[in-house]
Amino acid sequence: MVAGAHTCCHNSAQKCGCKRGYYTQYYGDKPELIKEAIAWAESGIWRNGFDKAKPHSSVNLADFYLQYQKNPQQWQALFDYLAKTDLLRIPKGKHKIPGSDLVVSVEDSKNEPLEKRRSESHNKHIDFQYVVKGTERFGVIDHYSSTPNSKYRPDVIHYDYAPQKARFFDSNPGEFFIFFPRDWHIAKVANDTSDQAIRVIVIKVDYVE
Repeated sequence: MVAGAHTCCHNSAQKCGCKRGYYTQYYGDKPELIKEAIAWAESGIWRNGFDKAKPHSSVNLADFYLQYQKNPQQWQALFDYLAKTDLLRIPKGKHKIPGSDLVVSVEDSKNEPLEKRRSESHNKHIDFQYVVKGTERFGVIDHYSSTPNSKYRPDVIHYDYAPQKARFFDSNPGEFFIFFPRDWHIAKVANDTSDQAIRVIVIKVDYVE
């Protein structure tokens, strides 16, 4: 199945507004946009030389398409950096992406039980996350059954949510994740693998209204 062409609750190009939950921005009333976004993603025009991974099926392709058009300089710099950098050998820590104001956070970390991880979302930035070593479990939470449990400060807010309504996805080195403002998410959740150590590349891209 083409990424972004799923049923309501999993649709990467739509917000699920059905009774089962609401997990990402809704574009179901814009079928031509969804069609354009899927074709654009499949074309690979966004890659800028980066061929190691593709968007995970959970990525909202309409958001990806629209944000790339609004902010091509940052997205092009991001993928150029990923294409030209040995992501397994680069030292952990923060690194500037040349020719842009983007910062890469290289994190050597460990997954934790779900109850120790906090959900979050961001209004001004997009979370690009690419796990290059190990397996990280990500979750997205249902908006209808979630409520903020913190003040919004330095572009993050946290939520109380219904775990049974959360949807979880395990990473692999051939796919990356992108969390847009409507993607309320959880990262570094323990999974079924024997080793919970990971290396994840995190880049915060400006969200353009």
